[in-house]
Amino acid sequence: MTKPEKKAFRIATDSSDGAYYLQLYDLIDSNKEITSEQLKEEFSIKLPKASFDTSATHLYKTLLNTMLDLRKDQDSYYSLFDMILKARILFEKSLYQECFDTLKKVKKNATKYENYYALLISSRLELEYQLALNFPGLDEKDLLHKHFKVSETLRIIQKIHQQSALYELLKYRMLHRGNARSEKQKTELNDLVVSEMSIVSSSNIQNFEISKLHQLFQANYLISVGDYKSAFHSFNELNNLHEANKHLWSNPPIYYVLSIEGVLDSLRSLREYKGMSHFVQQLEKIDTPFLSFNTNVVCLIFLYELFPFLDRGDFGSCEQLMKKYDAKLLKKVQLLSLARNAELHLYLALIYFGLRDFQKAKKCLSKIIFTNRDYSYLPVFRTIRLVNLMILYELKDTEFIKYESRSIKRDINAAGKEYKIEKKIISFVNKTNLPVSIVKRKRLWENLKKDFEIINHDVYEQQTLRLFDFSAWIESKVRRIPLAEILNNRVSQEH
Repeated sequence: MTKPEKKAFRIATDSSDGAYYLQLYDLIDSNKEITSEQLKEEFSIKLPKASFDTSATHLYKTLLNTMLDLRKDQDSYYSLFDMILKARILFEKSLYQECFDTLKKVKKNATKYENYYALLISSRLELEYQLALNFPGLDEKDLLHKHFKVSETLRIIQKIHQQSALYELLKYRMLHRGNARSEKQKTELNDLVVSEMSIVSSSNIQNFEISKLHQLFQANYLISVGDYKSAFHSFNELNNLHEANKHLWSNPPIYYVLSIEGVLDSLRSLREYKGMSHFVQQLEKIDTPFLSFNTNVVCLIFLYELFPFLDRGDFGSCEQLMKKYDAKLLKKVQLLSLARNAELHLYLALIYFGLRDFQKAKKCLSKIIFTNRDYSYLPVFRTIRLVNLMILYELKDTEFIKYESRSIKRDINAAGKEYKIEKKIISFVNKTNLPVSIVKRKRLWENLKKDFEIINHDVYEQQTLRLFDFSAWIESKVRRIPLAEILNNRVSQEH
C-alpha cells in the first residue's frame, strides 16, 4: 500500500476499538516478509478466540473500499462511474431532477476525458429514465438527437475495439513468438498491417484513443521487423500526442510510459545516447500513488542510464550506477513486473560479467532461469540463457554447458525459429580448445568475422544483438582482448 492509502485506512477505521481485523493489519504491516502460514500462526497465538478467516475477509473489504474512495478523487474513470451509480440511487429515490443533472454532468466530463464507455452508459440510462417518466419536456427532435449521439458513441467504441484487437494480436505475437526473424515471419504480420491500415483509412473519427492505438501499432510493428528509425518517429509522434493531451492520461500513465520507452529503445538501437537524456528526465517527473508502477518506472530510468555505459564496456561506471540504485530499486525487485524483472536481472548479470565476477552473474540469472517457469515464456528468456552459456564458459563448467546447449536446442526446435547468433554462441562455447598461437587465433577470427559481418547487417539478427553484442565477447576470447576495449571500439566506430 502507498502512504496515502495507509493514512486513509487509519482515518477510516477506529484503532481504539481493538477490532481483530485491525490487529491483523498491524501484524502484516510490521513484517512485510511474513508468509500466509506464519501470519495465521501469529494471529492465532495473539488472538486465540478470534477467527482468522473472518478477520482477513473483513480487512480485505475495508482496504478495498478505502482504496476505491481514494481513487474517486484521483482518477476521472472512477469518479465518472461513481456518479453513474449515484444517479441510479437518485432515480430510485424519486429525485428525478437531481438524477438528470448528475447524468448531464457525467456526459459532459466523459466527453471531456474521452471516456466513451461512461458516456454510453450515462446516455442510455438517461433515455431509460426518460422512457420511464414518459419523456417529460422532450420532443421527438430531441429524442432523435439523443439516439444519434448514442450511435456516434457506439461507432467510436467499435473503432477503438477494432484497433485495440489488432494491437493486442500484434503484441501477443511479439511476446509469444518473438520479433520477426525472417522475411517469411515478416509476411505473416501483413494481415494485421493491412487490417490496421484499412481501419485508419476508412475512419473519419479523430480522437486521442484511436490516434494512440494507431501509433502504438505502427511503432511496435516497426520494432518487430527491426526498422528502428521509423519506429523512433512513430514513438516520438506518440509521445507528442501524450504531451498534448495530459488531461486524458490514464492513472497511472501506462501508455505514456510505453511511448517514452519506445523512443528510448529506438534511440539506443541507433546509438543516439545523447538524445536519451531528455526522455529519461520525462520519466523522472512521473510520480503516482502506485508503488509497483513507480518502481517499474525507476527500473526503466536505471536501465536507460545504464545502457550508454554498458554498451561502451564501461563496467566501472555500471557498478557505480548499480550502487546508486540499490535502495530505490534493487531492494524492491519484488514489485517489478515479470518481464521487467527478467530484463533487470539480465543486465545486472552482464555488469557482473563485465567485472569478471562470474559467480554473481550466474546467481543473478539463476533467479530467473530456475525460480519461476513463467519467465520461460518471455522472448528475453532465450537471451538470458545465451548469457548464461557465456558465464558457464568463463567458469569452465563444460558438463553444464553441454546440458544447457542441448536444452536450448530442444527449445529452439520446438519453437521452430532460430537466430544465427544463437547457433554461433552454442557452437563456440562447446569448442574444447582455442588455438594457442597468435597466428592461428588471428586466422580463426578472420573466418568468424566474415560470418558476424553478415549477421550484424541482418535486421532480424540485430534484434538479439541490440540486447547484448555477443560477437564482441567471442572476439574478446579469440583475440585475447578485454571485452570492455572491444565494446568501446565498436561504439566509437559507429559514431
